Amino acid sequence: MTLSPIALFVHNRPKHTQKTVEALQKNNFAQESELFIFSDSWKNEEARKKVEEVREYIKTISGFKNVTITERKENWGLANSIISGVTEIVNKYGRIIVLEDDLVTSPFFLEYMNEALDLYEKEEKIISLHGYIYPVKEKLPETFFLKGADCWGWATWKRGWDLFEPDGKKLLTELEKRNLTKEFDFDGNFHFTKMLKKQTAGLTNSWAIRWYASAFLKNKLTLYPGKSLVQNIGQDMSGTHEGNSAVYQTAMADKKISIGSIEIMENRKAREAIADHFKSINPGIFGRVIKKIFK
Repeated sequence: MTLSPIALFVHNRPKHTQKTVEALQKNNFAQESELFIFSDSWKNEEARKKVEEVREYIKTISGFKNVTITERKENWGLANSIISGVTEIVNKYGRIIVLEDDLVTSPFFLEYMNEALDLYEKEEKIISLHGYIYPVKEKLPETFFLKGADCWGWATWKRGWDLFEPDGKKLLTELEKRNLTKEFDFDGNFHFTKMLKKQTAGLTNSWAIRWYASAFLKNKLTLYPGKSLVQNIGQDMSGTHEGNSAVYQTAMADKKISIGSIEIMENRKAREAIADHFKSINPGIFGRVIKKIFK
């Protein structure tokens, strides 16, 4: 099994960063994996102390094959930092596993990602792998595919990231031209199109909504686990795009996810389960969670 480099994007949350790293250290294959940490700079003097705390901590990290730290001299913002960092790593190594500083992983997260990166490396239909799954009511298969891409603990190859389109206006125009906005919005059950419109209007700087749209328009698939391998701990008003809700919380996998041979096509039942989940949750509460995911 080829072990992929791990990219971790951090900013000004030392406690969250530490929890994220400590969980990652407990993963199978962590000690044999290379960790690349991208530390964004402070926006203002008020944020400087927390950024410096994070930077002091990440210099102490061990438990990986190598730890390479990139400290931004200026504040790039999350979107620019992720787009640049992911591009740098995939261009050099051909594949990547991506985490942010508020994502706690199951001990089986890296094993799932690396096995799936190997298994589906040559499958052009598959653009990425994802570690988080929404807390739907229905029982999901051990692994399945959905159309598009996602952003809470994910992995891809250079061939996948090469399809990322940074121009949100181009993506929005194509969605509307092809009458795909309803499907893009999970049959009208969540306003992803509206989020893309806000990005194009400069009201948000979401890289994730552009990643989803890029994959969706190319009719590409992402692999998901039936039980989540990621938990978000950032819904506590501490993040760049804050929220405060437990709606996102889901049971974490406590055993290895089997990466088997499944049909490479979207699982319609899983898609319907997620659409029903979007529909059933109070949008005022759940909307903040989804905005956090895609911002």
